[in-house]
Amino acid sequence: MAAQPAPPVTQQVGRARGCGERPEPGELREASRCLVQDGDGRSIPFKALYGEQKAIVLFVRNFLCYTCKEYVEDLAKVPQSFLQEANVRLIVIGQSSYHHIKPFCNLTGYTHEMYVDPQREIYKTLGMKRGEGNNVSVRSPHVKSNALLGSIRSMWRAMTGPAFDFQGDPAQQGGALILGPALTGT
Repeated sequence: MAAQPAPPVTQQVGRARGCGERPEPGELREASRCLVQDGDGRSIPFKALYGEQKAIVLFVRNFLCYTCKEYVEDLAKVPQSFLQEANVRLIVIGQSSYHHIKPFCNLTGYTHEMYVDPQREIYKTLGMKRGEGNNVSVRSPHVKSNALLGSIRSMWRAMTGPAFDFQGDPAQQGGALILGPALTGT
């Protein structure tokens, strides 16, 4: 008999000062016209991801980031049935080439929707920070590795991967939005 998967982590871990601000309506309208790419390289308007149904959209820093990897591993534990019952989509957006989507999904076990914004147009339009470290002292239950071990594993994945690159801008910070047909972010 197969072992039951571990339950998803559902603890709120806090908010950094200056984070959690809603994007302006004009920023959301501009971002809605930006294109994302799926795992096969097809371009899709960002608005198509939430224009018909509410969506939880998570922007990760990059696919080599060990904290992002461990967070997405926890997101992979969210059962599709929960999302269907809530009538919501769970979407992760990275900022690398679309070629990295399928390997990252295989690595993390993530089976929900994933796209990339390789030129970081949505990240820029929505004002996601670059180059600022995380000075929040709250320990996230999603991050299991310490900084040294996580960094070593990330570098190893970069060196042993099919294309030695950082799979996105290493200084780019991420974010999360809940969006829906009314084009509102919370």
